[in-house]
Amino acid sequence: MEHRIAVTGSTGTVGGGVARMLAAEQVPLVLPVRSPDRAQHLPESTVRRTTYADFDASVEALAGVDVLFMVSAAEEPDRVGTHRTFVDAAKEAGVQHLVYTSFLGAAPDAVFLLGRDHWYTEEHIRSSGMSWTFLRDSLYLDFVPSLAEDGVIRGPAGDGLLAAVAQADVARSAAAVLRAPGDHAGTTYHLTGPEAFTLADAAATITECTPATVRFEDQTHDEAMASRAHHGAPRWQVEAWVSTYTAIARGELAEVSPDVERLTGRRPLGLRELLAARG
Repeated sequence: MEHRIAVTGSTGTVGGGVARMLAAEQVPLVLPVRSPDRAQHLPESTVRRTTYADFDASVEALAGVDVLFMVSAAEEPDRVGTHRTFVDAAKEAGVQHLVYTSFLGAAPDAVFLLGRDHWYTEEHIRSSGMSWTFLRDSLYLDFVPSLAEDGVIRGPAGDGLLAAVAQADVARSAAAVLRAPGDHAGTTYHLTGPEAFTLADAAATITECTPATVRFEDQTHDEAMASRAHHGAPRWQVEAWVSTYTAIARGELAEVSPDVERLTGRRPLGLRELLAARG
């Protein structure tokens, strides 16, 4: 049976990668987007405008869709509420299976504060009556080099380990699930890279493999909060940023999972490979 698949986030890296892979296989897609002028124009794809927070527009955008790939929304004070609105719209539209990008270690008491949003979103999806698959991604490997400001990765991570995952591997894993969603119903996958490393290791690898010279500086929580004040972000957001590092220190992101290779048939990218691919 051929499913009608909707891919959200298609103007971004992960959703865009998923959409391009499936479109290349002549899979008909619905692409719900906030800004149609930024949408990819892919073979067999239909662009429909909506936002996660707009229930009525989302019901309309998801009409005729059987399987939905839902990329988590951008950080905001009530991201869970926004997610719940979109999940409810999917249910109302008749979506049968929802594939959601969650976060490794999602829990109501996760040290990484945004991991709590993912937990409550998962719970809402579980209670919706729709079939589901959760892709619990580790921190994105692609973002690790950008953690450095002025050549220093600063944060209260200590010697905690991180098995960050490349966005390309998340996209490949999601596409594998979407090709045969029934085979993955009720399953939670942990998407990580092939190895765990400290942020000091990451700094050394970036220094070795790129023109940049980077070092790691451990901080207390208070030091981390103060050093990010210049960004002018609200306190809840700065707390969330800093909690990324404390989650690493507590071991929440140390897991190395075989799930990417199980889903895609290929070893996930490591930091050296990612940096080499960037040239």
